[in-house]
Amino acid sequence: MGSVAAGLLGALTGLGGGVVIVPLLALAFHVNIHYAIGASLISVIATSSGAAAAYVREGFSNIRIAMFLEMSTTLGALFGAFLAARLASGIIAVVFGSVLIISAALSTRKLVEPLVAGPPDRWASRLRLSSSYPTARGPESYEVRHVPAGFGLMFGAGTLSGLLGIGSGAFKVLAMDQVMRIPFKVSTTTSNFMIGVTAAASAGIYLRRGFVTPGLVMPVVLGALAGSAIGTRVLVRAKTKWLRLLFALVIVVLGAEMIYGGVTGRF
Repeated sequence: MGSVAAGLLGALTGLGGGVVIVPLLALAFHVNIHYAIGASLISVIATSSGAAAAYVREGFSNIRIAMFLEMSTTLGALFGAFLAARLASGIIAVVFGSVLIISAALSTRKLVEPLVAGPPDRWASRLRLSSSYPTARGPESYEVRHVPAGFGLMFGAGTLSGLLGIGSGAFKVLAMDQVMRIPFKVSTTTSNFMIGVTAAASAGIYLRRGFVTPGLVMPVVLGALAGSAIGTRVLVRAKTKWLRLLFALVIVVLGAEMIYGGVTGRF
């Protein structure tokens, strides 16, 4: 049931489910955090695959943005996986919790400028990144902003994915939503499309180091797939306000638990 909830949350918020799976395995089932991260990365791939097709079909995901930003996140994921093997479990847990709490704080900030204000970003124009997405009033256009800044932040998001096994959906959504000024539903669905590629880049390294075990991965993946299938149906009708609140509340609680576990030596 925990992995079902993780898949549902991952599909609704673009987190990828790893923010629930890693604490669930590490705190509730006392799984070594490196093995928990390995299982999480595989489940993130499954969640992304399950949700991405539906979002592309509905017209929410921006494929051009996803493919462009993946160049940065993939390099970051490889770097993060390299770091993970050289850090103690407690340190990784504290970093994990800190990242989640910072993500929650940033996600509740209001945009400081309208989505369509100012001239178009020249890189967005050259790469044809701006698009539209379906709403109850019909297709709504949006302009992509601050492309170089978003591209740079995606390297950090990819590093966190490889280090923490979270798919880096939290930071991808924040970078697209609050830096690149992409509408929240487009950000979450595009993040879902991207996280599978990011997770696959680092999952190969965890697999080679023996941190991916079929007995642990199989039930986690099946639950995450079921949850993501439910989430894709809910997101289309959900209100952005409630998605933001859900996003912030869940990761604050889990972040605090991970920091406490890391500091007290529970990992």
